[in-house]
Amino acid sequence: MVDKIILSQVGGILPTPSSSQAGKTAEANGSFADVLSKASNGVQFSNHAQKRMQVRDIALNDEGINRLTRAVEKAEKRGCQESLILMDDLAFIVNVKDRMIVTALDVEQKGEGVFTQIDSVVLADNG
Repeated sequence: MVDKIILSQVGGILPTPSSSQAGKTAEANGSFADVLSKASNGVQFSNHAQKRMQVRDIALNDEGINRLTRAVEKAEKRGCQESLILMDDLAFIVNVKDRMIVTALDVEQKGEGVFTQIDSVVLADNG
């Protein structure tokens, strides 16, 4: 008998990179166990966010995840609930209480540039 393992909301899991990025991304992110252990203290990515990142070819290295985590912490300290986090040319909608990245988009995928159902905007600093 084979048991099926389903991971539905694992934080820090990055989308499968394109073949040109595979070497760089794997090298920058470390092993699956490393990413998983770091994610438990940081942010999590919803299934929707993971799919959007894969489709939009958005990959984050350790520093990107750290910047997101720090931005979520800033939002949490201010009592925010649903935040838009801006990081370079990327935008993330985050459920602050659950530390869950709900969706992700880049400058090319911004649509009309209107974000609803958020109560704050946080800039993810470089350091």
